[in-house]
Amino acid sequence: MTMELVDPAHRQWLADHRRGLITFGLPQVPDERGARWLDASGAVDPTRPIETWLTARAVHVHSLGDLLGVPGSRDVGERALAALRGALHDDVHGGWVTAVHPDGSIDFTKSAYPHAFVVLAGASAAVAELDGAAELLADALDVLDARFFEPSVGLHADEADRAFHRLAHYRGINANMHAVEALLAAADATGERDWAARAGGIAERVVHWAEENDWRIPEHFTVDWAPRLDLNRDRPDDPFKPYGATVGHGLEWARLLLHLGARGDVDADWTAAAVALYDRAVADGWAADGADGFVYTTDWSGRPVGRKRMHWVAAEAINTAAALHQVTGEDRYAADYHRWWAYTDRYLIDHERGSWHHELDPQNRPAGTVWPGKPDLYHAVQATLVPVLPLAPTIAAALAGGALTEG
Repeated sequence: MTMELVDPAHRQWLADHRRGLITFGLPQVPDERGARWLDASGAVDPTRPIETWLTARAVHVHSLGDLLGVPGSRDVGERALAALRGALHDDVHGGWVTAVHPDGSIDFTKSAYPHAFVVLAGASAAVAELDGAAELLADALDVLDARFFEPSVGLHADEADRAFHRLAHYRGINANMHAVEALLAAADATGERDWAARAGGIAERVVHWAEENDWRIPEHFTVDWAPRLDLNRDRPDDPFKPYGATVGHGLEWARLLLHLGARGDVDADWTAAAVALYDRAVADGWAADGADGFVYTTDWSGRPVGRKRMHWVAAEAINTAAALHQVTGEDRYAADYHRWWAYTDRYLIDHERGSWHHELDPQNRPAGTVWPGKPDLYHAVQATLVPVLPLAPTIAAALAGGALTEG
């Protein structure tokens, strides 16, 4: 008999926790300039810039909040969306700036990572019918396609100058991973299946690289898409481009493969690859240095490098265990799912001030050297939804279609 993943009591706990998380983030967008960085108490940190990726995640989360009936989410989502159409948009050259600093200076670098999240924001907001969402989504898809996508390899470049005249030589997987999620959401929001096919093509390349590398995914590449396995060896805790294999990305890619396989518009079954990625990430990352928790990164033999525990890695472990249980019915994934939530509840959830600690030290004590404060709700909120939704369609479309049966 298959072990039950989510019983009624746990389902209610997820609903209550989800609402608390979304409510925690309501003060994050006080006006139409964009999402603010929140400190550990949930107050705005005025020393941090307003960043496009964080603002786009706020649109996504509060679009989900609106679909879930959370009071205030629609207003916050529309203010954040207005920032993406206004303060954070480059009206001269198109696309989105990276950040606006507290002194008013602007980082005009054009990066695929935040642009992928603008696509996700536009898709979720369009499903929730937020004001201006359809226009934002159309614009974001056009920029991601015309300025970053390289048809010869079926992947996105990483960074360009303000006018998109020059692409940086660096190529990376992180932005492409989030583009897969965003393109699937866009396919659901628009009904245009080509976006899902593009996501499938990206995934196929990544599975090939992972399989060649003992299921540890190369993250960094040359301009010709040759792996750069030693990049940032001297910066192992980089928040976006760390050296080595990123444990959480192995988990996240495993889940994305299962979402792709569950769709009717992508002809692929990557269950075996998802299992291999998950098993590798858990074997390398969980309690790798003797204490519970997932280490951030490992070297290419699986030895821990970045030993801090990031909140988003635990969230992805929760999601992927739930997805694998849904696909395979195997009890081991249900056992893992509850183990990952028990760890999260004990160490990551801040039961006094709300939300999750974003970073723990190797002894599971709150830290803030890489991710100070609590700026991000995206991973934690999704960890309360993936376990109680089908793997297709994507989250906003599933909520709009009535797939969630509880409050």
